[in-house]
Amino acid sequence: MTQVFVPTRMAGLERLAEFTGRMGTHYAERRNTQAPPGEHTSGLSPYLRRRMVVENEAVHAARAAHGAAADKFVQEVYWRTYFKGYLELRPSIWTDYLAQVEQAQVLLGHDTGLAQRYRAAVAGRTGIDAFDDWAGTLIRDNWLHNHARMWFASIWIFTLGLPWVLGADFFLRHLVDGDPASNTLSWRWVAGLHTRGKHYVATAENIRRFTDGRYRPTGLNERPAPLTELPPPAPTALAAASPPPDGEVTLLLHLDDLHPETWPLGRARVMCVWPHLVHATGTAEAVQAFDRAAMDEALTRAVAFFGCKIEPPAKNLPLVTAWAPIGPTAARLPEAAQVRRPWDDQNWPACTGGYRLLRERIPPSGSF
Repeated sequence: MTQVFVPTRMAGLERLAEFTGRMGTHYAERRNTQAPPGEHTSGLSPYLRRRMVVENEAVHAARAAHGAAADKFVQEVYWRTYFKGYLELRPSIWTDYLAQVEQAQVLLGHDTGLAQRYRAAVAGRTGIDAFDDWAGTLIRDNWLHNHARMWFASIWIFTLGLPWVLGADFFLRHLVDGDPASNTLSWRWVAGLHTRGKHYVATAENIRRFTDGRYRPTGLNERPAPLTELPPPAPTALAAASPPPDGEVTLLLHLDDLHPETWPLGRARVMCVWPHLVHATGTAEAVQAFDRAAMDEALTRAVAFFGCKIEPPAKNLPLVTAWAPIGPTAARLPEAAQVRRPWDDQNWPACTGGYRLLRERIPPSGSF
């Protein structure tokens, strides 16, 4: 991975400060134009994904600097929350996705044509100039501009005819900001499965326009039908979080929340902290290295903030951790009291349907 992102909270806060001046009309007008992180888009996603920078920090910075002009930026922050909440209320979408990835990988071993198209796609050898560049950038930098991700997914599904789950798996393994909810549901949205019948179609003209003429791809399927499947499951009730125990505790840090200084711990007294580092199968080594460094930095911050030690969980101390949303961490989390941030408690229950339900609950600019 090129040194685009530094795995510390301070680096995330510096990126937040540097981009705050562009969170208003600049972001609203230019966010779809492909550019390096920090130019037209914030590049905060690796930090927000691990909550090294938390959502309300980004929203407050935007509102304080731009008021209502920051609406588009604020809405995009809430999109991340929407996807988290939507998957939390429909966990079977994640388990079905994992099963479909396994099935598609088995199919690669039996379908020669599919296997050839897949290998060409991940190696950037399709002959579609933009797509091949993005595949190479993803492997090299472990990041892609959001609009490029949409184009890439659309071409993967509708032009190359590849299973969407294999594309989502490719992204999740290589993106430094790879998030189970945002990644899975974004791919489903492009395919037409999240909002039934509404898919995202990459066109040569759109790519040319928003890459300032850098790419002029040919051979795209610009009139595909959306993918179809059975209706999504009805949302379940949001599982209850644990109240923080009183007295001495051990904190367990995981990659879904590396800012323990702001966990709702009540009157708990932190005596020690310990890491719980879990990766999706096949995660790129560069992403794993970023995670390890981010975890080490979070442990150092926790020791300084709580005045505690880095020690394995002791049998005589209750184990407390932040809520782990649906994904690899939650699947392998040991028994612990899981506390949940007010941000999630306030917003996840509104993620039962389309994004509009959550968007209507975003506080107006004067409320921040």
